[in-house]
Amino acid sequence: MGEDSLTITDNRTGRTYDLPIENGTVRGMDFRQIKTSDDDFGLMVYDPAFTNTASCKSRITYIDGEKGILRYRAYPIEQLAEQSTYLETAYLLIFGELPTRAELSQWMHAITNRTIIHENIKKVMDGFHYDAHPMGMLVSTVAALSTFYPESKDIYDSENRLLQIHRLIAKMPTLAAFAYRHSRGLPYVYPDNDLSFTGNLLNMLYKMTEAKYQPDPVLERALDILFILHADHEQNCSTNAMRSVGSSEVDPYSATAAACAALYGPLHGGANEAVLRMLAEIGSKDRIPEFIKRVKDGENLLMGFGHRVYKNFDPRAAVIKDLAHRVFEVTGRNPLLDIALELERIALQDEYFIERKLYPNVDFYSGIIYQSMGFPVELFPVLFAIPRTAGWIAQWLEMIEDKEQKIARPRQVYLGEDQREYVPIARRDGPASGRTSAVA
Repeated sequence: MGEDSLTITDNRTGRTYDLPIENGTVRGMDFRQIKTSDDDFGLMVYDPAFTNTASCKSRITYIDGEKGILRYRAYPIEQLAEQSTYLETAYLLIFGELPTRAELSQWMHAITNRTIIHENIKKVMDGFHYDAHPMGMLVSTVAALSTFYPESKDIYDSENRLLQIHRLIAKMPTLAAFAYRHSRGLPYVYPDNDLSFTGNLLNMLYKMTEAKYQPDPVLERALDILFILHADHEQNCSTNAMRSVGSSEVDPYSATAAACAALYGPLHGGANEAVLRMLAEIGSKDRIPEFIKRVKDGENLLMGFGHRVYKNFDPRAAVIKDLAHRVFEVTGRNPLLDIALELERIALQDEYFIERKLYPNVDFYSGIIYQSMGFPVELFPVLFAIPRTAGWIAQWLEMIEDKEQKIARPRQVYLGEDQREYVPIARRDGPASGRTSAVA
């Protein structure tokens, strides 16, 4: 075999195997030929949380964590944040190329004219208690869309598929805004097709008695940039959920609901909320050294620093840090920013954090901006889900068009007992095991 191979010697048997290397990977199934006997199942790879397992081949998002690089379809995230719009970036992610003027106009028209949701979905929303979490409402109503559009199950019809893509991107802001208004006991505000994608979201969130809502252009653009930065991020937890659930050939609404549910978790969509709690706990700049000491002693976590992928600056964090100052010119300076800036300065000069490659990530500043724009913390994961829908759709499309993909079905390492014989309940009487407890 050539140089692009891996030679393995199984010390259990003395046999040697040559496994081909392609794109820096070895196929997991190639390990199955490594056996101790003919009836041996074969060797598997144990990788909890998929820390070193590639589940797919993709052309969508490129990340170099060592160099702090993030690119959508080979375009640097910094250029897209500065020059593009969210809807143009969504088009790029889904179709692979930047649109022409005519294509962008058609794309925006198709989405803008599908922002209205079926009136009966409001009944679903109204069924939630007034203090229900907006993200829980979003997960449920996104899933409910599949019952309103049963034709969405035909995922291999390209025209039908495109219609569902338009609907998903268009209706996510409406569902999100309705969830927020419901949680505040406010009447729903319908979409205004005269406004931009993010301007319309602000309208549906904040319009009160005025005849026409006019979003502040600085905040409107800031939200658009935040949406660009959050549009995709390779094979993260929610994207993996989208691909895994989508591999069963379910409709895209159900797969997106699964992705939203994954994003609901505090380790994913709730990370920027944790940063705000940390900054509020610190309280003032003079308490930062004390907090840093507790972090080093293992008593506290430094939220918003470090990343599973990035071992350098998160390129999105640099964009957001600059964006924060523009937002504060409109909203007023968030006092937490001064604490964040000083915390960042101290941490980046401390050998403890430098050795561990702990640099600010996208969550470190995004929560401060969202809070300054008037968004409550429970809305943060919802604001994450809206733009990430474009990335989820792009990943879902790539998955269903990839002939190598099958229904997701990971293996396990079974550590239970071999076999036990059933014991009738009459012979199982004895001291209470403590496995169950009474619930009032």
